[in-house]
Amino acid sequence: MLSQTEENYLKAIYSIGLHTGKSVSTNNIAEELDTKASSVTDMIKKLSEKKLVDYKKYQGTNLTSKGKQIAVKIVRKHRLWEVFLVNNLNYAWDEVHDLAEQLEHIKSDTLINKLEEFLEFPTHDPHGDPIPDKEGNIEHHKNVMLSSIEENNTCKVLGVKDSSSAFLKFLDSKKITLGSSIKVISKEEFDNSITIEINNELFSISHLISKNLFVKKI
Repeated sequence: MLSQTEENYLKAIYSIGLHTGKSVSTNNIAEELDTKASSVTDMIKKLSEKKLVDYKKYQGTNLTSKGKQIAVKIVRKHRLWEVFLVNNLNYAWDEVHDLAEQLEHIKSDTLINKLEEFLEFPTHDPHGDPIPDKEGNIEHHKNVMLSSIEENNTCKVLGVKDSSSAFLKFLDSKKITLGSSIKVISKEEFDNSITIEINNELFSISHLISKNLFVKKI
């Protein structure tokens, strides 16, 4: 049985690799988990001995098929718990990440399958991230960000790349939610900020904001 720390490492490697499409560096893992690079190196060696990761010095780390299977199962549990907390316990979407981080380590597959059934088989969590099914199948975003949408085009918000409380609270303040329709009015060449129209209101958002929103052109 894996420890919570080992599970956190597998999930971190999975998440980073998903976004970069490359082998995951020790420094990337250390930053993601807020730990020292030396600690990461020690853990990678342990996970490698358990055949959960492939590590090559100076080339980075990748999950083995067994490691990926475990990581996806953890992601599945995390996202189902987030749905439960928002839909059934009335938590806000910026409040559930840390709670789900604790709940994702529950080992019972039966409980998680019953939770999924109770929630009527949701396909996405409150942040728009896809939920793996019990076979581990998952359909990811097409990685279209609001920052890539050209002027005078309209798009729909599918999800967020940054699920931090601060970012989600900012979106709440602008009434930007999943499914929101956003029209790109203009782009500023100097700093890549953009003026958008949403709910019949115009306002400017930074490049940092726009590159953290997954959207679909409509």
